[in-house]
Amino acid sequence: MNGPTLAEIADQAGVSQATVSRVLNDKPGVSDSTRQCVLTALDVLGYQRPTHLKPVTTGLVGLIVPELTNPVFASHAQDIETLLSKEGYATAVCTQAPGGMREDDYIEVLRSRQVSGIIVISGSHADTTADMSTYRELVDIGLPLVLVNGYAPGVATPQISDDDVSAMDQAVAHLVGLGHERIGLAVGPRRYVPVQRKEQGLHAAMDRRLDGRGSVTVSHTVFSVDGGARATVDLLNNGVSAIICGSDLMALGAIRAVRAQGLSVPHDVSIIGCDDSALMRYTDPPLTSLHQNVGLISAMAVQSLMGLIRGETVALGERLVRPELVIRATTARAATANL
Repeated sequence: MNGPTLAEIADQAGVSQATVSRVLNDKPGVSDSTRQCVLTALDVLGYQRPTHLKPVTTGLVGLIVPELTNPVFASHAQDIETLLSKEGYATAVCTQAPGGMREDDYIEVLRSRQVSGIIVISGSHADTTADMSTYRELVDIGLPLVLVNGYAPGVATPQISDDDVSAMDQAVAHLVGLGHERIGLAVGPRRYVPVQRKEQGLHAAMDRRLDGRGSVTVSHTVFSVDGGARATVDLLNNGVSAIICGSDLMALGAIRAVRAQGLSVPHDVSIIGCDDSALMRYTDPPLTSLHQNVGLISAMAVQSLMGLIRGETVALGERLVRPELVIRATTARAATANL
């Protein structure tokens, strides 16, 4: 087959064949959203867009992420790349695999490629012990920079983060409502901004809702399945009945560790993840998780970057995006709670 039929494209896009014809022939009378649906249908069906409908790339933007094996970072990368392409920018995605290039090295490479701007997700700005001088240098030379999920005080650039304090408040409200008073937190190293905020938020929420009657135990490991499992063993030894995990991957490790102890989730131990990546609704049991609004955070990051590139007035400093607790099947009433 040399190309798709009008019927195939119309069916995929959910529009009429006449509308498809107008889009392919670049005729007026079609809304921007409908036009985009037709072009997306072409992409999904695996066909090349006609030359006159291909996006014009006006520049290159660097995107630095810690890894793509964590689904939440992959989701951010996909959303940001899609949004930038609509603005006419190609994306150079740089991942910081162990033993690979460091963030500063990537920034030097991106600068040598004369990128129009850089977005950094959970980078050095998420580490309270890291040197922020590279960020300040980028701001000083006027290279547009947006930081996501972390906080670099003193760096005058847009910074957007998931609201970790709100996340802990929602998790605690849910668990306390189920009768849990001994709650554990499984997170990564203490030096990271999101970790510190989660820990502080958890203590504050417990004090507020249990007035000193509850207890909090925190286990610091690494943000991985194995890290979640190791932290869970430690937390179970401290007698917790519920565990909030710093990521969904950690939560999967926590479930595995609970079962290895001969216990069940959620009847013996309740588990809550963070991020609510796409596959968590299909785990066994489906994971209760704090949904990070990746779409909104990514859109805010791209919007801020485009504003900086265009020389517009852009809000500097940090903006927080409230997550949402999605309750599924890994949380239940505490076994010791009065029924």
